[in-house]
Amino acid sequence: MTNRTRIPESISSAITIVAALIAAIGIDVRPTRAEQLRKETAAAFDQYIQLKETRNEHQIAERQAFLWIDALPTPIAREAYAKVKSGQVLTRRNEDCGTPDCTAIPSGLIHDWVGVVFVPGVSLARAISALQDYDRDADYYRPQVLKSKLLDGSGDVFHVFLRLKQVHVITVVLDTEYEVRYRYLDQTHAVSRSYSTRIAEVENAGEANEHDRAPGDDRGLLWRLYSYWRFYHADGGTYIQCNAVSLTRDVPAGLGWLIQPFIQRIPSESLRFTLEATRSALVKK
Repeated sequence: MTNRTRIPESISSAITIVAALIAAIGIDVRPTRAEQLRKETAAAFDQYIQLKETRNEHQIAERQAFLWIDALPTPIAREAYAKVKSGQVLTRRNEDCGTPDCTAIPSGLIHDWVGVVFVPGVSLARAISALQDYDRDADYYRPQVLKSKLLDGSGDVFHVFLRLKQVHVITVVLDTEYEVRYRYLDQTHAVSRSYSTRIAEVENAGEANEHDRAPGDDRGLLWRLYSYWRFYHADGGTYIQCNAVSLTRDVPAGLGWLIQPFIQRIPSESLRFTLEATRSALVKK
């Protein structure tokens, strides 16, 4: 491909999961209590990501189920496409890792959710061109995003800063940075991925004495955040899919029965919001 437009995609994934993390552990989080990221926890997350990316690359190479709804039985897939084209945002929790408990790792939890939206009347190139304005992300995704900035861009690699805020049981502000890469597959298909390179919980945000906690030695609200996006131009518009994968501390013992509904509901609601906000921004552009 000669048309190599940048594909930013750290923003939506960041918003997508933070609310769920706060809900999942906020009930038992005291302001000064730290939960250090352990080596075995980080290693288990890295292994999960490696297996996931291997599956993703196989799907792309074999042109299998480019969007997750393509893998549904034919009648259900047709219905799903009809819903998306009518304006709905479809989300689900990913369960393609082989075992039911693969997201429960030593001293941590992996949250893996995917959603898809359709933006009518917008070409692939136009969608990507509008989305590459990183400095405007704080306008498009407020109040979850307080600040945004493109730190650096070279070739197909970009570095982005986002300050995130979520209020659920407790208020959490996070300073986050991402490395974003992209590639085109053909005239109508493109993919991108984003790795968090730094996530720091902000103490006393907005005050004169605000400061970042040491990454990996905080309350464990968000330790890692990776996202995988797919763009597909068809039916007079562009389908946009976001798959957000994050790592947090595990749920406090004895609270699983109380926390599970939050883990199930909030990621879906937050992902739906960010995809709808993305569509709205593209239509306005």
